[in-house]
Amino acid sequence: MKLWGGRFTKPTNQLVEEYTASIGFDRVLVEEDIRGSLAHVRMLGRCGILEPEEVEAIAGGLKRIRERVRAGEVRFSEAYEDIHMNIEKLLIDEIGPLGGKLHTGRSRNDQVALDMHLYVRARTVDLVRGLVQLRSALVEKAEEHIDAILPGYTHLQRAQPVRFSHHLLAYADMFRRDTERLIDGYKRVNTMPLGAGAIAGTTFPIDRCQVAEELGFDRLYDNSMDAVSDRDYLMEFLNAASLMMIHLSRLSEELVLWSSEEFGYVELDDAFCTGSSMMPQKKNPDVPELIRGKTGRVMGHWVALATTLKALPLTYNKDMQEDKEGIFDTVTTLSGALSLTAPMIAGMRVKEERMRQNAEQGFTNATDLADDLVNSGVPFREAHEVVGRLVLYCLRENKRLLDLSLDEFRSFHPSIREDVYQKLRVDHVADARSVDGGTAKHRVEEALVKKKREIDETLHWLDTVNT
Repeated sequence: MKLWGGRFTKPTNQLVEEYTASIGFDRVLVEEDIRGSLAHVRMLGRCGILEPEEVEAIAGGLKRIRERVRAGEVRFSEAYEDIHMNIEKLLIDEIGPLGGKLHTGRSRNDQVALDMHLYVRARTVDLVRGLVQLRSALVEKAEEHIDAILPGYTHLQRAQPVRFSHHLLAYADMFRRDTERLIDGYKRVNTMPLGAGAIAGTTFPIDRCQVAEELGFDRLYDNSMDAVSDRDYLMEFLNAASLMMIHLSRLSEELVLWSSEEFGYVELDDAFCTGSSMMPQKKNPDVPELIRGKTGRVMGHWVALATTLKALPLTYNKDMQEDKEGIFDTVTTLSGALSLTAPMIAGMRVKEERMRQNAEQGFTNATDLADDLVNSGVPFREAHEVVGRLVLYCLRENKRLLDLSLDEFRSFHPSIREDVYQKLRVDHVADARSVDGGTAKHRVEEALVKKKREIDETLHWLDTVNT
């Protein structure tokens, strides 16, 4: 007999049970469900809705069920649809009909909303911790190789020399913004829906603030209908997760390129690579490739939930059951990617000589020659045209700019001075970008200090946050 079956005259069709059941995936919420139920029943006791001995019996039963679940001794059933009804049925089996009083003053609508808030709140904190580890790994690797110069690229063509540390810190900034998004979203995740009932609240004299305080929520939903139908916080979470995966994918793409023999800028640790079943020489960057590949599924979960929600009337609709699998899979996918990327960055070997060799090729210093002409009073468009013809000359003669004699330089423009050879060295080119946010060494050193301070600020947030 279903726990809600009093109004029905026929058993549920077996296919309906299988199709509508969510216990196959929402069992992930078992800890949150029991935690929320314990807070709820204690509140019922404090408000005089249940007797103290009833509260003690129900709470004791829930704790025993939790221990059995943790020990792997509980088998959930599709016949009871979801984690909420399974726990309630287990409680009734454990302590008798008294277990049916647990659901006093609440609905599965506000119960599942509570569970999801608790779940996403905890996972938000976990992901922020993972981002701290990744940001720290990037900062440490950048500091270790602050003097490494590699070509920066536009259109995947060599553009200008930059410090490898400057390149890594660009990703540190991306992941800082990801951290900020999660922390900002936490404010909306940390809102307590329990007490909204199915749609309009409850006639029982419950105290929602007591439950919120016990569970560490900062505030309550103001409107019961909003409380049970709101999935904005899940959309925000998926949006932040999608951006994070995009950043991880971009970094992964660079690792794939950089570790190829064609680039040869880094070598990934053997622990993060695999081989070929046929070709014994292969060392494949499977981890960054798979992170890159899994990005689409996380982005797809955002689109799927947005599509589900876009035309739903207030309040709860069974469609909303579709919010969970995407969230759970996103957490698994993103947590795994973060936990792998941080040690992969920390363990990779940087090939500074190859980086510098490529930075010195491809005319990455051409812009500086044009700028030097401008500083001599030549209009920029004229300087640009002069250097373009110089590059064409070098290509035909199979030379670099630094291979040219001063007479060759001056045959294109008399304003080119003797110090051109110093100014076109890649270290000088990088250090000439001394504006805020530039790749000059002292700017990178300033950025490293700032990144460390930002990481400390995130660690402080983690020390103070409710979970």
